[in-house]
Amino acid sequence: MTDNSPIIQIKNLKKTYRQGDVDVHALRGVTLDIRKGEFVSIVGPSGSGKSTLFHVLGGLTPATSGTVEINGQDLAKMTDADRTNLRKRTVGFVFQKYNLLPTLTVSDNIEIARDIADNRDSKDQKFQEVLRLLGIEHRLDHKPRALSGGEQQRVAIARSIVNSPAILLADEPTGNLDTENSNNVLGLLRDLNRRTGQTILMITHNPEAATYGHRIVHMRDGRIVENEIQVV
Repeated sequence: MTDNSPIIQIKNLKKTYRQGDVDVHALRGVTLDIRKGEFVSIVGPSGSGKSTLFHVLGGLTPATSGTVEINGQDLAKMTDADRTNLRKRTVGFVFQKYNLLPTLTVSDNIEIARDIADNRDSKDQKFQEVLRLLGIEHRLDHKPRALSGGEQQRVAIARSIVNSPAILLADEPTGNLDTENSNNVLGLLRDLNRRTGQTILMITHNPEAATYGHRIVHMRDGRIVENEIQVV
């Protein structure tokens, strides 16, 4: 469920990289509002700027110009500590490569996110709720190498949501999965959005995966070229 208030406001966002003697214009004036509780898919070919947008929104790389406001706070005006706290408490990340720690069990991979955020309130209750939602209760004592790709991505999602961030940024979350596991993970994200009202922004090159969102934003050459509302 969404309301009309934007949780992310992007205005005339530009990002230019320097590669040798050449300027690469990754973002060329992107303007976009994302409302609370929306599931928005950003789709486009390689080089369209979608991954750069992801990294700017997550406070992982600065914009060259323009503004990004999250919950009314301008990322460019935040200190490094503020941006770190944003990533700890407000924004969760899901990546294509899972980024699980291989020496830790499933349980420890999820719990480490709570420890980093110093978030121990109702720890057991929230932990069990996340496990039930993602169906991984039976894999707690296993290490990542013993899991399938789909199971590893479920653990990665569990780690990203255990602190109840208002926003979930997912970068190609099904890029390493087969069709069945891709559909399972996408269904989990849609179910998570419906149950909790969590805002989800998913980057994907796959038009079929993009249809799981309320809205599909098409990018090409660093610009938004289409903004399509979905009925889901």
